[in-house]
Amino acid sequence: MTEAEIIIVGGGPAGASCAAELHRAGRDALILDKKSFPRTKLCAGWVTPRVWKMLGVKPQEYPHSIILFKKLHYIFGKKRLTVPTRQYSIRRYEFDHWLLQRSGARFIRHQVQNIRRHEDHFIIDDQFRCKILVGAGGTNCPVYRTFFARHKPRQPEKRIATMELEFPFAWRDSHCYLWFFDNELAGYSWYVPKGNGHLNIGIGGKFAILQKKKQTIQQHWRFFVNKLMQKQLIDSEPQAVKGYQYFLRQDDQVQMKDIYLIGDAAGLATIDMGEGIGPAIQSGLLAAEAILTGQPYSIARIPKFSFWDILFWWR
Repeated sequence: MTEAEIIIVGGGPAGASCAAELHRAGRDALILDKKSFPRTKLCAGWVTPRVWKMLGVKPQEYPHSIILFKKLHYIFGKKRLTVPTRQYSIRRYEFDHWLLQRSGARFIRHQVQNIRRHEDHFIIDDQFRCKILVGAGGTNCPVYRTFFARHKPRQPEKRIATMELEFPFAWRDSHCYLWFFDNELAGYSWYVPKGNGHLNIGIGGKFAILQKKKQTIQQHWRFFVNKLMQKQLIDSEPQAVKGYQYFLRQDDQVQMKDIYLIGDAAGLATIDMGEGIGPAIQSGLLAAEAILTGQPYSIARIPKFSFWDILFWWR
């Protein structure tokens, strides 16, 4: 059986950031993830200046593709608002692998199926044993399902349905566009150029409202893609689009003695924009701090909204 003091289930930004702090402090942290890295991860890849500050890295020091947006273009029907800012787009394929390597922690590819508590330890699939357990496996994290779901079910009104695609494309327009409430969608859609000749397009809306209106996210996706083609932002309808669901910020329980939830496993995406990278990284750092100091783990310091980082990026 593989032994570790701390096992982190999930190697994305939350898990890698937590592991990095623990490893730096000399603690024995092991990351388990069902995927090998680098791996494809659908995400608009929005990184704020605050994220780089938390990581202790300047954007120009990041070794992979990165694009700086000095303006964001918000579109509400026929009204357009251009906001001066300083935001960055990255490819999660590169970013997550970089964070994982940078953590220095042990990593094993393994899909967690069963977790049980045995005396003062946790046993995972009868193959791994630890004293402290961190759930960083996203919305469907097995740590959340095993220990939190029954007592702290997620709020259905915070559930977001999303369709998204990142693909090679020689984009002609380098701006970032965000369309809100298009076609009466309770959410927004986006067009985000990426480095190395890639483009990310996506759409997300509140699942409960879609159901109430007897709509599907697929219907809104088709409307959105037609709009992009009409505007000549893309040449044809992209194929192999994928959908997924996650939850916006809800201040639920994130610690149960020696069990911690971070990132999307804790439901921390910002309420206004559904941005998850910043909250994921900060929650990983906060959980590591709590483990190292023995103090309670709290997400109170994690911003609930993205607009502060958009408007006050120089902080």
